[in-house]
Amino acid sequence: MPQAVLALGCAATTVSGCVWYLPALADLRAGADRPASRRSAAAACLSGWSTTGFIAVLLLLAETWWIPSAAAVLGGAATAGLRIRAAVQRRRERHEAARHWAELRHDQPVPDPGRARKVIAAVIGLGLTAAAVLAGLWAVVGSDDGTDWVAVSSVSSAIVGLSLTIAVAYMRRRRLSGPGQAM
Repeated sequence: MPQAVLALGCAATTVSGCVWYLPALADLRAGADRPASRRSAAAACLSGWSTTGFIAVLLLLAETWWIPSAAAVLGGAATAGLRIRAAVQRRRERHEAARHWAELRHDQPVPDPGRARKVIAAVIGLGLTAAAVLAGLWAVVGSDDGTDWVAVSSVSSAIVGLSLTIAVAYMRRRRLSGPGQAM
């Protein structure tokens, strides 16, 4: 494949990536109004997209493949490094915010959303499993004419819908009773 075709593809991809790099540019321009982790993530985004644009130019200018390949590796490494730095900063910011909130609410226990998430995941998972088992059993022991597949798919969909309804009802009940209260 000619390098010009790849360069055109990289340029088109870079132009279409404006939905990511223009907000990232706005985050960088905002400066101290944004958290450090968000600015680092924005720098990673701009680094990645500028690497793609730079590769497009190199594909047009360079006659060998190793130059654009080296630029891709270096740009990818820089992007990954900045993204890892942003993740570490975000983790520190979350811990600091949790510590500040803990100081403000020193007498109230922090609600644990873990139990609610586990219950909701279990209800939805059981519904999906039951629907899949029903469809699998019907595939093994069902008739060959295929006329009852509508009924099996309807029952399977009803089981999934029922499990989702139960999960939503549990979530609403938990919100109404308060996150700190036991159910």
